[in-house]
Amino acid sequence: MNIGWVWANLGQIGTLFVTHVWLSIIPTIIGLVVAIPLGWWAHRSRRGGALIIGTAGLLYTIPSLALFVLLPAILGTRILDPLNIIIALTVYTIALLVRVVADGLGSVPPDTVASAEAMGYRGWQRLLLVEIPVAVPVIVAGLRVAIVSNVSIVTMAALIGIAQLGTLFTQGFQLRLFVPILTGIVLCVVLAVIFDQLLVWIGRIATPWRRKDVPA
Repeated sequence: MNIGWVWANLGQIGTLFVTHVWLSIIPTIIGLVVAIPLGWWAHRSRRGGALIIGTAGLLYTIPSLALFVLLPAILGTRILDPLNIIIALTVYTIALLVRVVADGLGSVPPDTVASAEAMGYRGWQRLLLVEIPVAVPVIVAGLRVAIVSNVSIVTMAALIGIAQLGTLFTQGFQLRLFVPILTGIVLCVVLAVIFDQLLVWIGRIATPWRRKDVPA
């Protein structure tokens, strides 16, 4: 194993890692923002809810590589434009999180909703200040799946020339070196673990009432 390859290409690896980070996290954030109102609608509407969740499920079945190739023709962007990857992963994130948000809101006890209404909370105010905070554990669990999935799917973009950690896989194949491939795998796993633990931490911060009392 030529470990020297890693040190000789450390700058490139760092750039690929940073690019992989923002290509993974931006679609996750945008997808969550869009999925919240769609999930709320799916939760509130029986007929519309089935249609929304069903459509979201179908979107996730689209092969990622096919979507990466089709989006430039649909959007009029260049094939190497990272915007194509961001939009594709946003679609996948929404597809994953719509059901999660709907299920999270469905897990809110009716007594909690009734109490919020009695206190004067209405519509979006009740959703943002009462229902979503209570649904945070379910939503965070879905986000953990979405971000790890995005970290993995981003690597497919290397096949159309978008530089990120997946580029190390194609370089390793072209150079017939195992080290670049192993480096890409390890960094993808590390990034997924970092994102996952960050979301766990955010979930704990956002739900202080769920923390167990620590003995003095």
